[in-house]
Amino acid sequence: MKLNKCFCFSLALSFALVAYSTQPKRSKVQSMVNLTQYVDPTSGTGGHGHVFLGADVPFGLVQVGPSEINKGWDWCSGYYYSDSVLVGFSHTHLSGTGCGALGDILIFPTVNGENESTFSHRNEVAHPGYYSVKLDKSGIKAELTSTSRVGFHRYTYPCKDVKLIVNLKYGLDDYVSGKITKDNDKEISGCRVSSGWARHREAYFTATFSSPIKDIRSQGDTINILSFELPANHQLLVKVALSPVSVANAKQNMHAELPGWNFGATVAAADKAWNEQLNRIVYKTNNTIDKKVFYTSLYHTMIAPSLFCDVNGDYYGSDGKIYRNGGFKNYTTFSLWDTYRAAQPLMTLIHRDMLPDMAQTFLHIFAQQGKLPVWHLWGNETDCMVGNPGICALADMFLKGVPMDKEEAFNAMKKSAMRNERGMKELKEYGYIPYDKAEDNTETVSRGLEFALSDWCVAQVAKELNKQDDYKYFLKRSNSYTKYFDKSIGFVRPIDSKGKFREPFSPFFIVDGGHNFTEGNAWQYTWLVPQDVHGLIREFGGDKPFLTKLDSLFLATGDLGKNVPPDVSGLIGQFDLGNEPVHQVLYMYPYAGALWKSAPLLRQSLTTLYSINKDGMPGNDDVGQMGAWYVLSSMGIYQVEPAGSRFIFGSPLMDEAILKVGAGKTFRIIAHNNSRENMYIQSVKFNGEKYTKSYVDYKDIIKGGTLEFTMGNKPSNFGTAVNDRP
Repeated sequence: MKLNKCFCFSLALSFALVAYSTQPKRSKVQSMVNLTQYVDPTSGTGGHGHVFLGADVPFGLVQVGPSEINKGWDWCSGYYYSDSVLVGFSHTHLSGTGCGALGDILIFPTVNGENESTFSHRNEVAHPGYYSVKLDKSGIKAELTSTSRVGFHRYTYPCKDVKLIVNLKYGLDDYVSGKITKDNDKEISGCRVSSGWARHREAYFTATFSSPIKDIRSQGDTINILSFELPANHQLLVKVALSPVSVANAKQNMHAELPGWNFGATVAAADKAWNEQLNRIVYKTNNTIDKKVFYTSLYHTMIAPSLFCDVNGDYYGSDGKIYRNGGFKNYTTFSLWDTYRAAQPLMTLIHRDMLPDMAQTFLHIFAQQGKLPVWHLWGNETDCMVGNPGICALADMFLKGVPMDKEEAFNAMKKSAMRNERGMKELKEYGYIPYDKAEDNTETVSRGLEFALSDWCVAQVAKELNKQDDYKYFLKRSNSYTKYFDKSIGFVRPIDSKGKFREPFSPFFIVDGGHNFTEGNAWQYTWLVPQDVHGLIREFGGDKPFLTKLDSLFLATGDLGKNVPPDVSGLIGQFDLGNEPVHQVLYMYPYAGALWKSAPLLRQSLTTLYSINKDGMPGNDDVGQMGAWYVLSSMGIYQVEPAGSRFIFGSPLMDEAILKVGAGKTFRIIAHNNSRENMYIQSVKFNGEKYTKSYVDYKDIIKGGTLEFTMGNKPSNFGTAVNDRP
């Protein structure tokens, strides 16, 4: 996005001056690096990225931003870069998802009563915590910023006599009911009830205005047209506070978070909030493009999970009940099938302070709905995607020592893993999921592989608690992946209740909506055994045939079929980085003693599949998972096992990264002699001592220390093979 340089400088200067005037000397702000300058919020709003564009603060309930008419899949966030018509600015959005939802409390500023307007990207400005655009029809300049629970609007009109449309009917889910009431001459409040991906949602709000309301014209309970007469500066300021519980709580949120009207100070505070979070990793490289991709990716990982409680601790539970003063920060927007792979492990490195509340959220969801979350949204279980990813996420926190009630956590994992739903009944009966016995005969291999890896997670937690019978049971069940593996052809494939593999079969073929696999094919899913890579190697017959087959993944071409889902993207051969089941694949080479083989493929993925363009990532961002894969991979580390402690080495892209790992400790990763050509690890030191492992343990990372890679332009035999866990 090309912006006027003078405007950008003056905007940045105003942010800095406001921040300086509101902070004491020697403040935390002054010691931070200005990293928001490297974030481009528009990257990923084109292609199939589906990312949110607008103003928010890290992990906030409110994401206030531009909304367009929903025209299909690429409008899942409510905004798609190729479009040019806005219908207003709503206060909740998803980021990077494959399904659309939210879009609550739409506001549209108008002069002549129009309810939509064209706009030009030349007149857009996007910065973490700030968004503005000029509407073509009316000439109104719209500016947005946010706190955690309050969206703040500033509209500059070309005249004094103006209108504002408040629309409850608009949304990316189905409108059920709504109500708006006038509380006084500067305040309205109400509620929007909707149904869709989340079966039942209630979004309560209160809105206050800087000028008195002259008149309200209602169009039912859904749309109100408010008239104002503005002061000489022709500006109308609007504050909208949200609550999942009540209007009274929305008003309390407003009073606590944004009692005043200083728009510039709110922008500066949002910028500060983002800088504080982005500074959890100081990423050093002379390549400015790489730096922008890194911090834009890191930014995307912190839009969600989102707060889902009021300032007093109240929240809407998964059983439809209101819980008063829950005593912890409750969260929502858990895209766990995606995020357990990289976004969750990244949080355990740099957001460990958030994890006790995250664990409590999981355990309360379990208590209220009888199972851990699968894909949770606004107090609703959507059951989207396959497997038990909530088990993986909670087990990862458990095994890394996050404070929680250990017995309660194990009970939640065990009971979630034993529920007779989504293929589990057949798995317990046959030891795998036969395609001819499954309720819809589809995606049985993907379901089975995901169950196997989450069962492994339960086994590891049972082992930690010395529950030997549970450990043996779930470990045995985690080996069910071998049932789908056809050694004669070296692929996983569907199997029936009599033990016969499905015919006909193509390892390339993909069916949109599911057939054998979820959003993929056998080439991709054969490698979905992150919990037991050495077991998979044995299925292939040893390191050599395993490596030969893995090499072939990046070269193979074939007929994928006519209805390939758009999730399948970012292909290198049949390696599909645009979809999550292969995210661990490039880090499987070290398990067979060939770490060097991953380097050129990692560099190709990092430098050609990611960019700062509008289509700057492969596939959907999936609530930060694509961003997290880039963040970890560009630092040269990645957690393969779905829960545990080891981060496998790859090929670092940067010169240095400094991670704030909590309790005042930092973990430095240095890549000496690094360049585009010098992609291969030659040697490693850890805390100044020679290091020969191909991974680093989580427990060593969070102690703080220094990991040093020396890079070169030729493959080396560095690194002992990643061994099985003791």
